[in-house]
Amino acid sequence: MPTLSSRTAGFTDSVIRRMTRISNQFGAVNLSQGFPDFDPPKAILDRLAEVTREDFHQYSITWGAQNFREALAAKYEHFAGRAIDPNGEIVVTCGSTEAMMAAMMSVTNPADKVIVFSPFYENYGADTILSGAEPIYVPLIPPAFTFDADVLEAAFRQHPKALILCNPSNPCGKVFTRQELEVIADLAKKYDTFVITDEVYEHILYQPHRHTYLATLPGMWERTIQCSSLSKTYSITGWRLGYVIAAPEIIETVKKVHDFLTVGAAAPLQEAAVTGLRFGDDYYMALQQEYTEKRDLFLKGLDRIGIAHTVPEGAYYILLDISEFGYANDLEFCELLAEKVGVGAVPGSSFFRESENRYIRLHFAKKQQTLEDALSRLADIRKRMPVRQR
Repeated sequence: MPTLSSRTAGFTDSVIRRMTRISNQFGAVNLSQGFPDFDPPKAILDRLAEVTREDFHQYSITWGAQNFREALAAKYEHFAGRAIDPNGEIVVTCGSTEAMMAAMMSVTNPADKVIVFSPFYENYGADTILSGAEPIYVPLIPPAFTFDADVLEAAFRQHPKALILCNPSNPCGKVFTRQELEVIADLAKKYDTFVITDEVYEHILYQPHRHTYLATLPGMWERTIQCSSLSKTYSITGWRLGYVIAAPEIIETVKKVHDFLTVGAAAPLQEAAVTGLRFGDDYYMALQQEYTEKRDLFLKGLDRIGIAHTVPEGAYYILLDISEFGYANDLEFCELLAEKVGVGAVPGSSFFRESENRYIRLHFAKKQQTLEDALSRLADIRKRMPVRQR
């Protein structure tokens, strides 16, 4: 038999998705994979029901239905303050996962280097390797998850082709300040580097934090490839509707990569989702209020239990410090947590390049009843979890 691709030799299955399967196996409350257990907005679902009886069952335009791109361009202009061309500066993709891959393949060549902040969403390292590039990891320093500007510049001195920026960040909930983004932007311009942004949590923020679109900083539109999706904003993670926004010369290449990767995103779902893209400010204000209430409920519950945790500035994840339990292997801890306590979590080591086993990731994009159930189970964590000798 011929040998398989060497580029995938170091890959495992997704630890996040694996923990969902383990949660299901033990009937655990699944706080591992970040999807809600509540319905999308009714207006979107009502439109979806209508669409099933209309003529949207064949391919749409490869890079996105016209009305979807126009609605997305209008929404982006409203929030980012920059007008964009729906015909020349947007590609609609099958989720932000494809958006990131298409962006990476559009700007990198084999042997190029790409800066990745650590902790990072697990796909970033894999995207880099699948593109034939080499990741350079720069640590975000707990508990505030700031970066050292000198360490970051040392990475830039290796002349990377791109930097990946997740803002707000999965898994640590970091919202990069404008000053931090200006440091990144200045280095990207100084070393002639692209920045690929993952902004899927742009509307899930907690006071007083604000989202700044890196592409709107001086000199950054031409070198920023913005990736996002509708998944988190409208609670439709299974619809797989993402997009890339960039300057026309970049988008022309992204279009070609996207065409050969997936041809196009689902036409009926694009049509239904246009309804959400046209929501007014009241929807996004209510979204922030809803997630603030979920965050506060969950964090207060964890405080009552007495386990140290991060406080997210954005997104809907917390990192729980499990140091007191003495585990050298956080995957083993998560597997036992699902079995013995009945709560699904993700081992923090899957997000860090550094040797790190003190964190597990939990998410709170759940109904109040689900969160209360999870907290009730976690209240017995010290009774149910075996303690390892340090």
